[in-house]
Amino acid sequence: MTSMRAIAFSPSQQWDSKIQTHLPNHSNTPINTNPNLQFKTTRHPLPCFSLDSSKSQTPLTPITPTTPPLVVVGSANADIYVEIERLPKEGETISAKTGQTLAGGKGANQAACGGKLAYPTYFVGQVGQDAHGKLVTDALRGGGVHLDHLTSVAAAPTGHAVVMLQSDGQNSIIIVGGANMRCWPERLSDEDLRVVRSAGIVLLQREIPEVVNIQVAKAAKSAGVPVILDAGGMDTPISQELLNYVDIFSPNETELGRLTGMPTESFEQISNAVVKCHKMGVKQVLVKLGDKGSALFVEGNEPIKQPVISAAKVLDTTGAGDTFTASFAVAFVEGKSIKECLRFAAAAASLCVQVKGAIPSMPERKSVLNLLQSL
Repeated sequence: MTSMRAIAFSPSQQWDSKIQTHLPNHSNTPINTNPNLQFKTTRHPLPCFSLDSSKSQTPLTPITPTTPPLVVVGSANADIYVEIERLPKEGETISAKTGQTLAGGKGANQAACGGKLAYPTYFVGQVGQDAHGKLVTDALRGGGVHLDHLTSVAAAPTGHAVVMLQSDGQNSIIIVGGANMRCWPERLSDEDLRVVRSAGIVLLQREIPEVVNIQVAKAAKSAGVPVILDAGGMDTPISQELLNYVDIFSPNETELGRLTGMPTESFEQISNAVVKCHKMGVKQVLVKLGDKGSALFVEGNEPIKQPVISAAKVLDTTGAGDTFTASFAVAFVEGKSIKECLRFAAAAASLCVQVKGAIPSMPERKSVLNLLQSL
């Protein structure tokens, strides 16, 4: 099992409202832009029914050694929203108040969040050659995300999800994998793996095949690039092979309970479940606790808690967890202290839930900083 070192905290740095937007060179030299964490450096076939695929037509973005980018590898969906008063009972048909289709998917959400926070962000993923694929592509491009590594595949539709949004802002979601789960190459291209190795930090989720996540995490680890795995997505057990390459594991309390088989109703129970994650080799566990805030558990240290930053009104919680995770990653790669990272992420999530939709609700950096300054 690959060993991982714990976080060593350093004094905080001051927030910058503007950052440079240059990207790193394609070097295998390990990059650790946050002194708060130390990292240790080191294929599987997938079925594809057709390989008529093409990269996005966006020209390759030149990469320079100034600011290592956030690289998100994951899913891209068209989210079909239906607003309802309550969930239907078994065998019952109910009417929705409204319905609309917006871009989403955990990977695309996190990439859009990084882009809207004005941090250089790359997205590695797949969409179908259909209207939903165009919807997602346009939304990501509009959010400032680099799409050099977004692939359009002919043999699978763009992934989509049905989001049942209740009047209290809570949601239930059903996902259809589509291109997120099909037609990935047996081995990711050298270009895709190169941008992973050049990253400042890599974000993964569980809405694409695990074998793809393993390739990405392994490549990142070999270059000394930290990997955050968001537990959202498939509800199957996570392989030990993938966990061996993960630096920070980020579930919500429900996912933590499901994956550990332990109760997570109280903070003490959550702490006990996190110990099981530590025993599986993940030394840092970032738990999203909904309206109770969040906590980072580092093996051998007391947990660092962050209370929720209350929103004026909760309209839609879709994408709030993705906003939190991506915002934490951006603050982290910028070298902020762990407490500052948690606070920045909490502020971004607070703004997110006040707007309907996932990608449309991702806040801009100025809005997050203004909220933090007002507290």
